[in-house]
Amino acid sequence: MHDLMDGETMQIQGSASKPYTIKNVSGVYSCSCPAWRNQSLPIDQRTCKHLRLVRGDDAETARLGNVLAPAPRSAPRAVAPPLLLAEAWDGDADPTGYWMSEKLDGIRAYWDGTHFQTRNGNRIFAPDWFTAGLPLVPLDGELWLGRKQFQRTVSIVRRQDQSDLWRAIRFCIFDAPGEEGGFESRLNVVRLIIEMNEPPYAVAHPHTRCDGAEHLSAELDRILDMGGEGLMLRRPRSAYVFGRSDSLLKVKKFHDAEAVVVGHEPGRGRHRGRLGALLVEMSDGTRFAVGTGLTDAQRGLPPAIGSTVTFRYQELSDGGVPRFPSFVGVRTDAAFTFTPTNEGGSSMPVVSSKRRFEFVGGTSDKFWEVDVAGNEVVVRFGRNGTDGQTVVKTLPDDQAARRHADKLVREKVGKGYVEIT
Repeated sequence: MHDLMDGETMQIQGSASKPYTIKNVSGVYSCSCPAWRNQSLPIDQRTCKHLRLVRGDDAETARLGNVLAPAPRSAPRAVAPPLLLAEAWDGDADPTGYWMSEKLDGIRAYWDGTHFQTRNGNRIFAPDWFTAGLPLVPLDGELWLGRKQFQRTVSIVRRQDQSDLWRAIRFCIFDAPGEEGGFESRLNVVRLIIEMNEPPYAVAHPHTRCDGAEHLSAELDRILDMGGEGLMLRRPRSAYVFGRSDSLLKVKKFHDAEAVVVGHEPGRGRHRGRLGALLVEMSDGTRFAVGTGLTDAQRGLPPAIGSTVTFRYQELSDGGVPRFPSFVGVRTDAAFTFTPTNEGGSSMPVVSSKRRFEFVGGTSDKFWEVDVAGNEVVVRFGRNGTDGQTVVKTLPDDQAARRHADKLVREKVGKGYVEIT
């Protein structure tokens, strides 16, 4: 029997005229034969007679023996752990005094005292030797292999065969959810656990006090230059809470750009009766809404349609739409302007296709919005009276985007959301 090393490829003659190719990529074994390709299982849970012929039945059984069979419909669904989730930093909040740490490009892992869980509540099957030294108390952290190594990290963690490839991963701990006190107190508990237990594959994630916006910008540039993803900010003395909170902020590189105002979207919740967002168009024809960074005065007397505004954003989506745009100001010294047009060539302001839904009842007071821009579906959601969070999904084409948006709308209506017209 021959076992393929990581990255090795070999060919084996089957029933077809051409030989089949079997591979081992980060512990995921594959075969080009139809029997392997047509299985309705995740790629790391498939096998075939050619893999068994090369590796042996015992090796394949050992590789797949820990893989859980699909749960019956009556089985209880995984329960998500009570994680603190981050909001996006809008570039305006003063970061002075916050605790900075590198935003790791790994897999969020919640140690419940006995095993790891993903943020969705699915169990992570780490080897016993990997978890040695971890305490019987909850810990929040990231399974991290290194910068720009996310896909390889996923391939190792999802295998569930507890292989030696785990030795390259570290559990970077940044909080102790079950401990009392503010963040500084909980971080000291993490450091004490590392010092006393000496877990071989766990480390306390380093944090640095931020001296201000310039310090934050310099640290962000340093991390990005090394191939990192960004930074996280923790409010000093903040409690660990379940769900999204502005006590934890994710920071990515911001860029400045300009656009022309082509429409005004009405506000909801706290902003009802005044501007909710500016509908703007960039020089390449890209249109989107800017709803953050505006003062109450600007919402009461918004920038005029046709005026040029400056906005700040983190990055562009695959479709070229700025992510997390934040209003900066009106350009009164713009050297040139362009006339926004709709598909018919008219220079009249366009009306947004955005649809808004709200769910109000009991302790719930939240909104959900969806808009289709070409082949992208833009979803914004959150508590009424806040700017919420924005998620952009790119589909293969315009029709697929509309179908996806319609599906999302049906799901929301089925959950009791009511459309606001």
